[in-house]
Amino acid sequence: MIRIRVPDELAATQLKYNGEAGRAFITALPARTTDFLDRWNLRVDGRPMHGVAALVLPVLRADDTPAVLKLQLLDHESEGEPTALRHWNGDHAVRLLDHDPTTGTMLLERLDHTRMLSHLPDAHEATLIIADLLTHLTAAPAPPGIRHLGDIAADMLDQAPRALRHLPDPEPRTLLTDCAAALREVAPDPGDRLLHWDLHHENVLAAHRAPWLAIDPKPLAGDPGFDLWPAINNRFDADDVIWRFDALTDALALDRKRARAWTLARVLQNALWHIKDGDPPQDTELEIARRLRHG
Repeated sequence: MIRIRVPDELAATQLKYNGEAGRAFITALPARTTDFLDRWNLRVDGRPMHGVAALVLPVLRADDTPAVLKLQLLDHESEGEPTALRHWNGDHAVRLLDHDPTTGTMLLERLDHTRMLSHLPDAHEATLIIADLLTHLTAAPAPPGIRHLGDIAADMLDQAPRALRHLPDPEPRTLLTDCAAALREVAPDPGDRLLHWDLHHENVLAAHRAPWLAIDPKPLAGDPGFDLWPAINNRFDADDVIWRFDALTDALALDRKRARAWTLARVLQNALWHIKDGDPPQDTELEIARRLRHG
């Protein structure tokens, strides 16, 4: 039997963010990994990797095809991932090879994890690559079963008044109140496109069959304007905010006012998460809101 050691960092983040559900996931992970190696006739082919939420194990299939086994806690963010990947069917995204609906475990094509878009020196070139990926990924309506941006927007607008009252500094409180006001204007028409939601520079990898492919979606059905924020926030440069926003909206042919409102909504979403955890909103996110509010 292959012994799988769960990385300490993954165990810590699961406990921090998911509590007892995270503890149960980590406890079951070694046996679950062994089970899927046997079930799908896989051989381990490298050292385990992990992000905040998943264990990713390089493997070989029975015919020696390289792949990766992704094991993650099934929740409202991860449950739509296989549906989205099947919908994209390898078009500008990693290809899904197999999937277990009960646990959310997936077998994916192997990309080159040593060549992330974050390694590209030119931030403008990286932004345009993300813009091209988003143009294709958000081109069609979301398939059934994907959570809706309209529900998330309504929940944010419900939380915001109470949460923002707890901010001691009036400047970010006013700024985030403006973000909520911008969201309120577009919330009645949340859109229906299939969104990646988390397409930042480390969720884009090089591959043999395509220069760059998207990984790790947390899919939504909604307006593509809600997908721009990660490419603006990652590798943050205050002086680059408006350039990146304009490059993304131009490439996706988005209405600039609506895209601005949905990007401000992403700032609000992150701020609400920080406040819930007892932390202040992040300075970089607030600066994005300041730049977009006047840009």
